[in-house]
Amino acid sequence: MKRCPQCNRFESDEALKFCRVDGATLVSDSSSFKSEAGTAQLGASPDGVEVHTRILPHNTNANVNRATAPTTVLPPQPASIATSELSKPKGRQTSIIIAVIVTAVVAAVSAVVVDSYRSRNSAKSIQSIAVLPFENKSTDADTDYLSDGLAESLIFRLSQLSGLKVSPATSAMRYKGKDKDIAKIASELGVEAVMTGRLLKRGDNLNITVELIDIRNNKSLWGEQYERKMSELLTTQREIAAEITNKLRLKLSGEGEQKLAKKYTDNNEAYQLYLKGRFHFERRTKADMERSVELFRQATEIDPNFALAYVGIAESYASMPSYQYISPKEASPHARAAIARALELDPELPEGHAVAGMIATSVEWDYAKAEREYKKAVELGPSLAITHYRYGWTYLSAVGRHDEAIAEMKRAMDLEPLAVQQGANYAGVLVYARHFDEALEQARKTYQLDPNHIGADAWLCHSLNAKGFYSEALAVGEKVGAENSSIFGCVGIAHARTGQPEKAREIIANAKQAAKSTYVASYWTAAIYAALGDNDKAFAELETSFQNRDWFLTRLKVDPFMDPLRDDARFNDLVKRIGLPQ
Repeated sequence: MKRCPQCNRFESDEALKFCRVDGATLVSDSSSFKSEAGTAQLGASPDGVEVHTRILPHNTNANVNRATAPTTVLPPQPASIATSELSKPKGRQTSIIIAVIVTAVVAAVSAVVVDSYRSRNSAKSIQSIAVLPFENKSTDADTDYLSDGLAESLIFRLSQLSGLKVSPATSAMRYKGKDKDIAKIASELGVEAVMTGRLLKRGDNLNITVELIDIRNNKSLWGEQYERKMSELLTTQREIAAEITNKLRLKLSGEGEQKLAKKYTDNNEAYQLYLKGRFHFERRTKADMERSVELFRQATEIDPNFALAYVGIAESYASMPSYQYISPKEASPHARAAIARALELDPELPEGHAVAGMIATSVEWDYAKAEREYKKAVELGPSLAITHYRYGWTYLSAVGRHDEAIAEMKRAMDLEPLAVQQGANYAGVLVYARHFDEALEQARKTYQLDPNHIGADAWLCHSLNAKGFYSEALAVGEKVGAENSSIFGCVGIAHARTGQPEKAREIIANAKQAAKSTYVASYWTAAIYAALGDNDKAFAELETSFQNRDWFLTRLKVDPFMDPLRDDARFNDLVKRIGLPQ
């Protein structure tokens, strides 16, 4: 028996020289442990062709303290399950590893959360979980992507289970590379359980360790260690998931089983491109959003039936005009074609219906269609933040149903408390509802998450203006740059309200000059003219905004910055032409 002097792990294989967890040199030790960690291991199949899955005995002791419990080990295995040496896999096989391990771990976690816990007492059931970024213990730089992809894939798969809140990758990945105070993280994410993991790759050997912790009593609910030869993983996701599910006696409803087993793509490379696309989309800079479209398109080229990737294309194009990166008329055909293809491929895709509702509102101005799509999205995906977020922000707020909009945004924030753009737009919903104190509080909170995010900057600026804190609004504008397309309207309004009309007009002049070579939303120049009291020029700009179908024009009815124009007959006429419900 050998022992690792660093992690106190015991190894029964006398041939091993180094710890499979941290690489330390093993020392001889005669002690052993009675309990044994259950390790999922692939053995040689009887026919020598297909690898079958076996689960070794596993006992979970909920009373073991995760901070002090010794690491348990596997007993020596009979020769009948010895693994053969195969060649080092190519990059595409690495993607297969993510899918295989993800499915296995999802099945095991689901077993613990759904079967072991929920069957006892509904008051004790685990209803929310966060999967933290896996710690990469390898020196191989390539495995950093593998460890990130593993955590993101787990998040995505677990999110398909109804009744289980899963913190999204956009929130969980904020903790990558940081000291993990599990209780604090759980509190910030609003979850009851946290999964942690680490990955070690040494040659063709891959060691993945995962642990699920119940934050409410600081106990380990479940832990597992997976030992793999990277080149051995040739069986399908479903075969491995079925084997582990059977061993752990997983009991899900028929709907839950279908969601867990649903395949969005059979191609792991396409799925990884999709994850990268979502990462860039969330950053919201022009370069990032253009990159997101490129990555989503690459995913559809690899798998033309990948509906979620088409949703990504549609959402990116539908969102870019709000930042004035491209014009609505340029974005519209791409957005509409992509979402039509997504829903043709998968009519029951909640994300697809949410983005279809977004396009119906901001692109097509078809509000009846928008509400139908959003209601379908919420029905199909009640645990997805996007369905509530897009419904509240893009539709309910715009048509003036403020209480409903706030309720939907609160639900979205419960599901994704650290999503920056969502939090920023929640401040926008509160501004339009004229809850200015709450709006500023929400905007400041979001800004603290990421002071360099353009959405956080813009809605902090608008919220400050709504409260009459013009000097602070100008300070935000100065930091970002007054000419930034997403914030110039806010800066111009602040100048106008502080008795600096010449600076406000300078902002307008610069915007008009820029409009000769790029898209600039006339809606915001109209808002500056309204703040200056120049109503005729404001309505002239709004008419241009109508012709261009500016993204924010659908907010005309509720926008407090357009209040100086409300008593003019031209205002109500424009509201009717936009088609907004009266």
